[in-house]
Amino acid sequence: MIARKKIVLLGPAYPYRGGNAMFIQYLVESLKQRFDVTLINYSLLYPDFLFPGQTQFDTSNKQIKAPESERLINSINPVSWWRTARRIKELNADLVCFDWWNPFFGPCHRGISSLIRSQYKGRMLWITENFISHEARAADMLLTRLGLHHADFFLTLSSKVENDLKLLSKGKPVFRNELPMFDYSLGQKFHQKTEREVLGIPQNAKVLLFFGYVRKYKGLDILLRAFPLIAHRHPGIHLLIVGEFYDNPEEYHAIAKESGVDSQIHFVNKFVPNEEVGRYFAAADLVVQPYRNATNSGILNVAYSFGMPAIVTRVGGLEELVEQHKTGIVVEPHSPEAIADGVDIYFSLRDSVPFSDNIRKRVEKSAFNGINDVFEEILNTAEKK
Repeated sequence: MIARKKIVLLGPAYPYRGGNAMFIQYLVESLKQRFDVTLINYSLLYPDFLFPGQTQFDTSNKQIKAPESERLINSINPVSWWRTARRIKELNADLVCFDWWNPFFGPCHRGISSLIRSQYKGRMLWITENFISHEARAADMLLTRLGLHHADFFLTLSSKVENDLKLLSKGKPVFRNELPMFDYSLGQKFHQKTEREVLGIPQNAKVLLFFGYVRKYKGLDILLRAFPLIAHRHPGIHLLIVGEFYDNPEEYHAIAKESGVDSQIHFVNKFVPNEEVGRYFAAADLVVQPYRNATNSGILNVAYSFGMPAIVTRVGGLEELVEQHKTGIVVEPHSPEAIADGVDIYFSLRDSVPFSDNIRKRVEKSAFNGINDVFEEILNTAEKK
């Protein structure tokens, strides 16, 4: 019997929340079908004073995925980096994978990778969910170069990041895949009638949904400025905004109040636990993602898991996941008018285009289904080095 190859994966996972943790959890589950995987998690992700939300931890009663992990990495404590490196050396793996999404982790990644370089040179992979953060600062490129310095290979999840990596990869192999579809259904059944009653939304209304935490790059202000035009074209339409505000919510409430249709705008400012996510998708007709910039979007994949189409802007890797006028609508960014036009197009098509069926087919052919083959190719490449 051929021994399974060993992979060490460093990244956030339960009890942390958010798209990065969810991706790692799906990745571990998939890789374990073929490989011997050890997940090394964080004991401290962000210092509290740097985290804009209420808590970094998943407070859900039900977990989507919760793989076993060793919580060793303190992002700001070099002693923990040494302990982590010692553990990685003990595991004697065939491949070490660092999950990268924010320049803040540059010193941490550089410290750990430097300590294991003598043993693992030629066998270190960086999974670059983002290359430079969505809200980049002047120091971000420096921290990114610091953190990715020892990478032997890169795995990207969008063409946007793949192209960005050309600035740094210096001819090192770059592999491609995509995010999994995050299934938050949990086997639960939510009914539109019930959820609209709870939210105070008329049963016959058209309903748009903005879902996920709120930061400037996500463009909620653009959607709010588009909404009066949308409401004029679609009388009685409602907008449901669900997610924790990392920005000052008063800015957004002020735009809503100025719109003249604020009675049709519903704010739910909170982290939504896993078991409640389906409620808001059940109440809605269409997800809107008016992002100013992006690489990928876990929210789009959540929408797809519920069979719900989305309007997305033509930024980053978002449009790669949307089949125009089949699984959603792609519009130009930074434009309230483009968002409003996208809403018009969707409602003009929804009775004649089988959006849900198209989404199901798109989910079935997701490139993530072949992630093990990609890792096999990476391992084979490492062996040849």
